[in-house]
Amino acid sequence: MSYADSLLATGERVIHRERQHWLVLVWGARLPLVGMVLGLVLLIVSSAVGDPLKQLVFWAGAVLFIGGLAFLAWATLRYLNQEYVLTNRRVIEVAGVVNKRSTDSSLEKINDAILTQSIFGRMLGFGDLEVLTASEAGIERFRMIVNPIGFKKAMMDAKHEYEQDMSGSFRAPGPPIREVPTSAPEPVVTHEEVVATEAEVVAPAPPVAAAVQRAPEPAPPQPAPKANPDEITRTLANLADLRDRGAISVDEYESKKADLLGRL
Repeated sequence: MSYADSLLATGERVIHRERQHWLVLVWGARLPLVGMVLGLVLLIVSSAVGDPLKQLVFWAGAVLFIGGLAFLAWATLRYLNQEYVLTNRRVIEVAGVVNKRSTDSSLEKINDAILTQSIFGRMLGFGDLEVLTASEAGIERFRMIVNPIGFKKAMMDAKHEYEQDMSGSFRAPGPPIREVPTSAPEPVVTHEEVVATEAEVVAPAPPVAAAVQRAPEPAPPQPAPKANPDEITRTLANLADLRDRGAISVDEYESKKADLLGRL
């Protein structure tokens, strides 16, 4: 398992994975290769040189060859540990052999991607991809990446699916979970009504139909106010981003999610 796979959050999956072109390794190892060739030449020449300079030429060739081989191995490790990973939530760049460095950008913060590919790059299948984001860094440059067109298409498709999932989560909100009964307002008794009531006690009782007509009807219960689904959606998206970055735990996210759904 690569280092990028260990950075994945719960429910996050890898969609696309690319590395830099092999020309990056060749260009980075050009000096070690020259040193190895020069050292090999000195080792061969040392056998034909006389005794005063034979040991000096031999050790110089050995140092150049062994040192070039060591630097070549280091350049190869750096090349193999440079990785670009696209998941269903973000874009991750991983670099470093001993000290690891990883940068990522959430799909919702990606604004655009600029692809630069020369004629030589189109022939060999590599190019530069600049990812424009809404973060403070602004631009992330993936230099000489293999199959840049495929990586850009996969990134745009993943961003589109992510936005559809976020916008469709609360597309049709249901009725409130519980109705809060509202009591009808108590009628205000005026002085005239008190006098009329006293007169009714003394006078004979009116017909039942007339009493029923004078009785005030209770006001219909008003529905409870509903929560704004757009605000709930944005709050859940922010909580998911905090959960992916490790700012809150999964249990805290689920607790906040249940609390927000209970307000609908």
